[in-house]
Amino acid sequence: MEIAWFLFLAASIALIATPGQDLILVMSRAVTQGQSAGVITALGISVGLVVHTVLATLGLGVILKTSEWLFVLVKIIGAAYLVYLGLYSLLTARNKLALFDGEPRSPRRLFMDGAVSNVANPKIAIFYLAFLPQFVSAGAAKPTASLFILGLSFAVLTFVIKGPLALCAGRLSLWFRRRPAVLSWLYRTSGVVLVGLGVKLALERRA
Repeated sequence: MEIAWFLFLAASIALIATPGQDLILVMSRAVTQGQSAGVITALGISVGLVVHTVLATLGLGVILKTSEWLFVLVKIIGAAYLVYLGLYSLLTARNKLALFDGEPRSPRRLFMDGAVSNVANPKIAIFYLAFLPQFVSAGAAKPTASLFILGLSFAVLTFVIKGPLALCAGRLSLWFRRRPAVLSWLYRTSGVVLVGLGVKLALERRA
């Protein structure tokens, strides 16, 4: 099997469900403008991730298939970045979910807000470069196709998780605010997952 699906799904769900920029944006729109606004924003976010999927797989596919030293370099940089994200999450205390109010936006603007917030964020591009390769077998015959499938799956999974969260954003945001310990637990869990994935990636060897 060229893709480690179980690890990918477990890691993706942990990361997507952890409160962050995208989730706060979705919940904010849902709380201030209604459930449909949150769902549209979540759809825009997922489309933005598809753009990153295309860009990442075009470059990574060539690297993983043709260059030994670039393969190792990508692995080392990716591992270091994932460990950094994990440690940052572990050391960051989040005691409240900060939602913001703003001017009402049209469905088109809501969609673009979600999409642009991802496409224009270089951290997401770096994250994709670090995250996707570790779930592809080092000896994969078609790494580009595997990377594209993983990236597309992550984008779809993002909408599958964040879309329903938008539908219950009001209650969910209030629930989080009343339970800061849960937020801390989510960040710590995500941190442990990321550090573990970073270590696994660093130990990966090319066939």
